[in-house]
Amino acid sequence: MDPVLAADLADLPDLLEATRRHAVATLDGLAARPVVPAYDAPPPTPLPAAGKGTAAALEAFETRWAARLSAGAGPRYLGFVTGGATPAALAGDWLTAAYDQNSNSSLDPGGQQLERETVGWLRDLFGLPEDQHGTLVSGATLSNTVGLAIAREWLGERLGVDVAEDGVAALGRVRVFSGAPHSSIAKALSLLGLGRASLVRVATLPGREAVDPAALDRALTAHAGPAVVVANAGTVNTVDFDDLRALAALRERHDVWLHTDAAFGAFAGLVPAHARLTDGLGLADSVCVDLHKWLNVPYDSAVQFTRRPDLQARVFQNSAAYLGPLGDHPDLVHLTPENSHRLRALAAWFTLAAYGRAGHAEIVERNIAGARALGDALAADDAFRLLAPVRLNVVCFTLAEDPTPARLAALREAVAPEVFVTPTVYGGTAALRAAFSNWRTTQDDVRTVARALRAAARRTGG
Repeated sequence: MDPVLAADLADLPDLLEATRRHAVATLDGLAARPVVPAYDAPPPTPLPAAGKGTAAALEAFETRWAARLSAGAGPRYLGFVTGGATPAALAGDWLTAAYDQNSNSSLDPGGQQLERETVGWLRDLFGLPEDQHGTLVSGATLSNTVGLAIAREWLGERLGVDVAEDGVAALGRVRVFSGAPHSSIAKALSLLGLGRASLVRVATLPGREAVDPAALDRALTAHAGPAVVVANAGTVNTVDFDDLRALAALRERHDVWLHTDAAFGAFAGLVPAHARLTDGLGLADSVCVDLHKWLNVPYDSAVQFTRRPDLQARVFQNSAAYLGPLGDHPDLVHLTPENSHRLRALAAWFTLAAYGRAGHAEIVERNIAGARALGDALAADDAFRLLAPVRLNVVCFTLAEDPTPARLAALREAVAPEVFVTPTVYGGTAALRAAFSNWRTTQDDVRTVARALRAAARRTGG
């Protein structure tokens, strides 16, 4: 064994303790750290010819990189609908690395069994029926991609071709209809060979991002063939929801696969006051839910549900002598693009086991209250203008006067030490978006965010 590696093995308890101290200090200091540090990078260094061990690597990381990383796990990082990691999720993630499982095969079944239990808990959390079968993937983009890959196979089934065997060209002209699809939908369609041009944007309701069901009905009638519909359960700009039951009912008149992108909107169902928004979620043929958003588990984690695991296995089956057979309950290796993945279910299992439905519902409720409080504060300030009502956990706003991208970028950069928000465009207007999904965020943080935005608006001429 390499002598440096052997020394690290001998000193492993002390090295892990040093790492623990670093992690604790980082998490304890989140509130005081710049939310997004200045954009600079250290001078590059060459790959070491001979290493000096973990202690030296930790010291080099602390010197060169630690202060340059954002406080993305903290309470005022309001970009990208990003959660943090609850204490239980963090513990689960540490143990994920310690156990280092590839949870895809029944030949070594423990990790796969744990993932199936976790998926069952998630199905219950979101109120989905038993016929929704789930698998964990790396994020919402891959969850949407897997759902649309199954939809692609369904299109082949309807047209009498086997896309997994014969290729996407066998399908001919394909159309995917949606009102305000997330950007990952077009990316998935490109990856799957269906093409970005297959995405047809359907009119939304006046002043909304929710699709107009009547307009969608007309578009499907004009198409006159099997098609895919992508429903939204929580759009990124305004957290608007399509009428999921109305869209599911269109299958009575049209040959449609219904995929629902509920990346973070699925969590609305945890709160009785907002549960109506997710009514009909379980009627979809496939569902995307991101876990490193509102479940507050570390990157990267999401779940994909479908009512047609048989088609899913047809797409992703992997034939090799060392892998388990497909059978009636295929191993996870046959259900996603990955032949191997870490036991990402463990972080989700830990946080669900530790806090249950009630604990995670409280996070959702508190984040919604925070978004509404920030929305109220900005609406009361003549420097700002809300572009949409605060429906759930996202505040979409702009400057009241001359909201150019350059001025908004200056505002965003001015508040970066205290708060991180992301740019967007809504209704043709350049805007900013504050997304609340972190378990640490409190009303004190909301007040800090509001003060920082007001001060920055005045400093930058707002």
